[in-house]
Amino acid sequence: MKLIIQIPCYNEAETLEIALNDLPRSIEGIDEIEYLIIDDGCTDDTVAVAKRWGVHHVVSFAQNKGLAKGFMAGLEACLKNGADIIVNTDADNQYCADDIPKLIRPILEHKADIVIGERPIDQTEHFSWIKKKLQHFGSWVVRKASDTDIPDAPSGFRAFSREAAMRVNVINDYTYTLETIVQAGRNRIPITSVPVRTNPELRESRLFHSIWGYVKKSVLTIFRALMMYKPLYCFSIVAVVPSLIGLLIGIRFMVFYFMGRGAGHTQSLMLACTLLIIGFITFVIGMLADVISANRKILEDVQYQVKKMEYDRDR
Repeated sequence: MKLIIQIPCYNEAETLEIALNDLPRSIEGIDEIEYLIIDDGCTDDTVAVAKRWGVHHVVSFAQNKGLAKGFMAGLEACLKNGADIIVNTDADNQYCADDIPKLIRPILEHKADIVIGERPIDQTEHFSWIKKKLQHFGSWVVRKASDTDIPDAPSGFRAFSREAAMRVNVINDYTYTLETIVQAGRNRIPITSVPVRTNPELRESRLFHSIWGYVKKSVLTIFRALMMYKPLYCFSIVAVVPSLIGLLIGIRFMVFYFMGRGAGHTQSLMLACTLLIIGFITFVIGMLADVISANRKILEDVQYQVKKMEYDRDR
């Protein structure tokens, strides 16, 4: 059983060695542990620090491509290098590496294929009050969108089985954390969470420059993921609004018509018809999107089979 621990990096020379030093060298149930960093266009000595420390693999981008692209590149490299389990953690040593055995235990026991580390958000001192509330609210939204019970959706401390890593797809450029949970929930990939500890903050987060910027991007990411995996549901909700308003206006017109006062309300009839047509067209678009979503699932299965053949051959 081979474990590869991957760390996405963007100019992490000051903190990377601290994070690497805390990583486990041996874990019960694991025969081999290797370490991989993703050089996401670093312009400092991050790669030199990693190589000097002795990491086994380095994935390098010529320019910064963002956390999501780096994460996916790391998964592919881990699979090519024969990983049975992949753990993703941060270069700023946010997560307690001593909890990695706990993180991978559900995978070793065949209880889950994806495990998310649940941080003690309310006890984390460097999180502001509003950030804590937004973290809880965002996780609740993801739970509803994904039909899972993951309490800490934005956590980047997570483990993947080889099977799950071959099925994961991230298409947004912002972050992998939310989309992968929605995808796992909607595709029925076994997913769970375990409580983990965090370390004192070494630097400020680079994922977002403001709370509201983070909220906006997170909402768009969740909505886009939900649209991809449940398009008919989303478009049906949108279609209900104009359809319901049009129906009410239409009923109002009919009441006036049977009272003999319909001649003065033809504008209401035109508005009702327009809204009902908009609602119907929106629903039809949802049906077309649902067909496209079904084709996407077929393509994902084809992609999985191709990856399985390629990576198992390399293995």
